[in-house]
Amino acid sequence: MLFLRSLFFTVVIPGTVTVYIPFLIVTRWSPGMPVGWGAQQYLSVVPIAIGAAVLLHCIWLSYSIGRGTLAPVDAPRHLVVRGLYRYGRNPMYWGVLTILLGESLFFESITILWYAAGFLVVFHVFVVLYGNRSCADSSGNLTDSIANSRPLAAWEALRSRLTMATILG
Repeated sequence: MLFLRSLFFTVVIPGTVTVYIPFLIVTRWSPGMPVGWGAQQYLSVVPIAIGAAVLLHCIWLSYSIGRGTLAPVDAPRHLVVRGLYRYGRNPMYWGVLTILLGESLFFESITILWYAAGFLVVFHVFVVLYGNRSCADSSGNLTDSIANSRPLAAWEALRSRLTMATILG
């Protein structure tokens, strides 16, 4: 059942964000599909492939280790700190953003570029307002576990102490 839920949310969420909405943009608000493949289209395959690999890697880790999906309504039940999650909390968003930037290059669409910028803003706000709170609410020390699981945790802790020392003293 988890596999079907993961497959469903993979098609619905990233499929909508990286395929359906860019398709609507290209067919309605952009010049359209490129007539032939030039250097720009060949070059755009690189960020699209990298972004897709990052996204699929994150989906697999959410499914296999986290025992959940990438959807907030069916989030992983276990903290995932392997793979790209060792370096940040939301690498899947960076994967999606990389795909969108590649699509912007492929379709030569400034509108998709603006859409990618809007995506970045919306998901940043979502993580700040919902993601951080849901981590803290689901288990008391989960946020500390996330912070301590990344290689830069020591630097972040030091920076936090220096900031507090500056404020207090």
